[in-house]
Amino acid sequence: MKIFYEHLKDRSSKRFAVLVDPDKYDNDSLEHLMKLINKCKPDLLLVGGSILFNPIEITITTLKLGTHVPVFIFPGSAMQLSDRADGIFFLSLISGRNPDFLIGNHVLAAPHVDRAGIEVIPTGYMLMENGRSSSVEYMSATTPIPLGKTDIAVATAMAGEMLGLKCIYLEAGSGAEHTVDTDMIRAIRRKLSLPLIVGGGITTVKQADQIYRAGADMIVVGTAIEKNPEAIMDFCALRKRMNAPAS
Repeated sequence: MKIFYEHLKDRSSKRFAVLVDPDKYDNDSLEHLMKLINKCKPDLLLVGGSILFNPIEITITTLKLGTHVPVFIFPGSAMQLSDRADGIFFLSLISGRNPDFLIGNHVLAAPHVDRAGIEVIPTGYMLMENGRSSSVEYMSATTPIPLGKTDIAVATAMAGEMLGLKCIYLEAGSGAEHTVDTDMIRAIRRKLSLPLIVGGGITTVKQADQIYRAGADMIVVGTAIEKNPEAIMDFCALRKRMNAPAS
């Protein structure tokens, strides 16, 4: 079986990932989510949050036992690690200037990730302005790239690729007021050869469709599925339509 990055860098297909925050699910709601996951099979499950009260390892183990979809850590800090996962998006917050989120937490986490033996995808994480303050903005003590500053966003993504990162993640923030601007996604896509992931504020299939068409290779949906788990079926159906051969 291919490692997940081999699938992700194959840009001939669109991908769909579900973000699972361990603090937002209890046993019953997670069981219900897994039934839906097994019906529509998203490409990836991401587990993490800005700050967690519930152990990340329990959620990862439950998802691994209850589904056949790869489970990756989407860490909010160096404390969110587990050898039960299939891999980790090693996030470097390249849109900010806080050294802890550029390299500091990574140094602390590296020995643990190495021992875990899981797949590591070095990821340039870019926080984008979404209309209101987000948990990521507060916890990372960084300022998001402002709306309309496309030149800064493009140059930041280009720098991430030149530094050797393996993909770029544009983040509007959990429960964002609006998604990442599609014109900005298009501008970044034109200059970027890496896989481009977009998340935050995606609540409808229409928004997801626009983001895919703007150039995203994978979208990530979390809050919308927490509020309405059955919505996962609609996002999976959109991915299927996007990947269908042209008639």
